[in-house]
Amino acid sequence: MPPVTADATTRWPSVTQQVRGVTEPVDLLVDKWGVPHIYARNTPDVFLAQGFGAARDRIFQMDLWRRKGLGLLSEVLGESFAEQDRAARLFLYRKDMTQEWAKYGPEGKLAATRFADGVNAYVDFLAANPAALPEEFRKLGYSPARWSAEDVVRIRAHGLSQNLKSEVARAKIACAGGIEADRYRVRLEPAHSPAVPAGLDPCALPDDVTRVFTLATGGLDFSAGANVADPLVEAPQGSNAWVVGTNRSSTGRPVLASDPHRALPAPATRYVSHLNAPGLDVIGAGEPFAPGISLGHNEVSGFSLTISAMDQEDLYVYELDPADPSRYRYGGGWEKFTTVTERIPLREGGAREVVLQFTRHGPVIKTDTAGNRAYAVRAAWLEPGMSPYYGSLKHLRAKNFGEFKQSVDTWGAPGLNHVYANTSGEIGMAVGGLAPRRTGYDGLLPVPGDGRYDWNGFIPASELPRVHNPANGLVVTANEYNGTTPGVGYEWSNAARYQRINEVLGSKPRSTPADSATLQNDQLSLQARRLVALLQPLSSTDPAVAEALSLLKSWNGVLDAGSAPAMLFEVWFMWHLGPNFLFSVLPPAAAGAIFLPDQAVLMDAMENPDRYFGAGGAAARDQLLLRTLGTALADAKRRGGADPAQWQWGGLHQVTFAHPLAPKVDQATAARWNAGPVPIGGSWHTVNSSVYSPVDYQGLAGPSFRMVLDVGNWDAAQMINAPGQSGDPNSPGYEAMTEKWRTGKYVPLVYSREAVERNTVLSIRLVPKP
Repeated sequence: MPPVTADATTRWPSVTQQVRGVTEPVDLLVDKWGVPHIYARNTPDVFLAQGFGAARDRIFQMDLWRRKGLGLLSEVLGESFAEQDRAARLFLYRKDMTQEWAKYGPEGKLAATRFADGVNAYVDFLAANPAALPEEFRKLGYSPARWSAEDVVRIRAHGLSQNLKSEVARAKIACAGGIEADRYRVRLEPAHSPAVPAGLDPCALPDDVTRVFTLATGGLDFSAGANVADPLVEAPQGSNAWVVGTNRSSTGRPVLASDPHRALPAPATRYVSHLNAPGLDVIGAGEPFAPGISLGHNEVSGFSLTISAMDQEDLYVYELDPADPSRYRYGGGWEKFTTVTERIPLREGGAREVVLQFTRHGPVIKTDTAGNRAYAVRAAWLEPGMSPYYGSLKHLRAKNFGEFKQSVDTWGAPGLNHVYANTSGEIGMAVGGLAPRRTGYDGLLPVPGDGRYDWNGFIPASELPRVHNPANGLVVTANEYNGTTPGVGYEWSNAARYQRINEVLGSKPRSTPADSATLQNDQLSLQARRLVALLQPLSSTDPAVAEALSLLKSWNGVLDAGSAPAMLFEVWFMWHLGPNFLFSVLPPAAAGAIFLPDQAVLMDAMENPDRYFGAGGAAARDQLLLRTLGTALADAKRRGGADPAQWQWGGLHQVTFAHPLAPKVDQATAARWNAGPVPIGGSWHTVNSSVYSPVDYQGLAGPSFRMVLDVGNWDAAQMINAPGQSGDPNSPGYEAMTEKWRTGKYVPLVYSREAVERNTVLSIRLVPKP
């Protein structure tokens, strides 16, 4: 940036930057928490400034996202990433761009175009000022690329989606122990008994059938080049969101709380910004690489989201023509694959030519010539208008629930529960997403691609759940089954978070915004509370079991980072009780194929043992509880030391906000680029969710962004965006919020111009470049 100077008319340092494309001066005021507040005189300029501001903070993260999504990693990282580039290109949007832009409304193309212009303006600045190039580019020896508007929406594989990998897992379990065994892996809601589709051999699926899909949709692993394997356990990513209505709020205004759960990288998954132009005044969090706001508020309306378990994917299995493997069976004949040949530029020079194949359903992810089969993915998120979260552009000016619902009615991907509140006291929720209508099958296993299992259009938005001003004054969503339209999906999150949120909010006649912040950090485990109750009548003459019982019987079930019982409970519940339960009720092959049981099923078995262990099941259950407690205590002592008084759950359970390049640099640089490790509490199904690896207990996903709105009293809004707003490892703002995130503290999300100016630490004026 140009030199920072003292401005006599303001109380903060200021800088003026000439930017190509800006039509009138734009003020970008950065507050002490790193949030850019953008004041423009027209809408095109506000989106351009958003792109410029995001690039100023996150250009390496944005460039890496773009390269991964477009299949251009090999151009700067080398040929070892060519396979990942090929996978990414399979899942780019490849249909008509006119239809694509039309789906997002009149501002869809404008916002993306101007946002890309802003990113490019910052790329141009870096080209002219190489000393300002972020450290990561210098380490890797390349510079950021320029963007196009199409880049913003064509990349699709970063969105959260379901349920392709679960289909494959279910097929493998059906092969190992029968389809009935899968109910121990995933509880289906509503209650449903899946069947193997006619024509599918679940034992014929290749072990690596989802590998290309994982390369396209997963993260980058610089420690292993592009050879990203399927993880041992998929980390479920969800969210909490709720609204407390005026009849239950201490302020007389609605309270809206939101804490989406995502992976925990450095820089942060989301980026907070404030957009102000005539007719637009919205603040909140969005994706750093796209314009607009997904979670936040305008002058009168607050809005947020949680994932809905909408099944938007199917794996199709095709018989190949033995005489011509470029054809697959469909209907009564054979169809040709659509083949596209592309060149992937290489850092080493030249290019690698790759062949991409598509069926009428979607991209081919595996060809098994020995088995004479091919496998392709149909995904609703490859249809027009499905760019993840981009539909939130239509939320930005919603002034009432009706307008908000109209926006949600055109939402595409991912499937979401959208929550809403406004200054008039309206509260509500609307489910949005493109949900396939399946006829004659349920979408829970792969299906033959011969035409018998094609989608029959999509479920109309009018058939998806809507809640408006409920009498009890509460709207709560935590990815649980909500009685939605049959066929939308079956694989919902455990209801424990939803139940705990309702338990806490329902116990208070009036709630404060601070109560919602406290609830977002709640670490009481309903599973722990229920299992501890089952332990109360038990005893043992085995010293190890007796010691474990002594630790847990008096425990309150709170998974605090400093708790010794919490550490024992999680080691026991996750790694000892669950797997041993499977081997108690299933044949070894089926139990081994599942690895970890559905925790709702596990709890049901412990509380209703006759259903699972047979007559006299309580005795078998108690024996299982005691036996696994003994082995868990030994495991905990191995991990935490011989003296339980020294144990802390957070000593074992930690999270590192990991920079993607950390494996490629020296240890000192990696330690500076990573934020953490941070000892944390919570677990998979506490409100303060922490999804961790069951092997080493290291955190994988959780609520890096939190927001609490006292709707209408906007300057009282609170938020956390961990590890911080900045993407520069050398900036104090890079991990400034990590400790606040760990301890449940918040920073203001100021909104009024007066409050913004009180907290401004830097002013950047963008002016037209001659």
